Amino acid sequence: MALLPTFSSTSNPFSLKNSMKPQFQSLVSKPTVCSKEPIPSMSELMASSLNQNMKLHLKTLGPFFRVTATSLATQQELGRAEGFIKLWFNERIIERILHLDSIKMRRETIGMERSIFGLGLFVGAVAIRHGYDSGCRKAELLSINDSDYYHSKLVRFYTRMGFKPVHEVTGSSIGDVPHLLIWGGRGTRMDANIEELLIKWGTRFKAQS
Repeated sequence: MALLPTFSSTSNPFSLKNSMKPQFQSLVSKPTVCSKEPIPSMSELMASSLNQNMKLHLKTLGPFFRVTATSLATQQELGRAEGFIKLWFNERIIERILHLDSIKMRRETIGMERSIFGLGLFVGAVAIRHGYDSGCRKAELLSINDSDYYHSKLVRFYTRMGFKPVHEVTGSSIGDVPHLLIWGGRGTRMDANIEELLIKWGTRFKAQS
């Protein structure tokens, strides 16, 4: 991203596992597609990135994932997104949540930007689609607050992308302790509905692919 060449947060996913006992399988919440709006497939997202002179690659290991963007011209890595699929017990339902731990862009990508979101949107979209394919309804992230200047840019970026602030992690209350343990820093916790994100930008990616 032109304005956000590098941003990240550190997470501690505790002891998340990629498997569940059989008796809990029926309790796992799954997203329901009820909209007729276009939702870009993973193959369409990958194809649209080629028009930006880059190639996207998704790699998974259990619940963890990594999305990398590589320049077609130089074969150098331009950026990456990392995270994992989190299991969350909500009353008697087990939900899957896409936990976006970090998105990092190299400074060289500043000259590549061809949109208001640039490379970051393409990398993020593949991560979001992976969450959708994994049965996640919601995506979560932390706009890390290392400085007021970059923090405000991060919040604006994610807001325009479709995320909404849900909690300010300041470290000043007991309630912030779980957030600090998971994210490893202060910032603005933000959530988004995964299907809404894909619908929001679906037409754009389908047209480019």
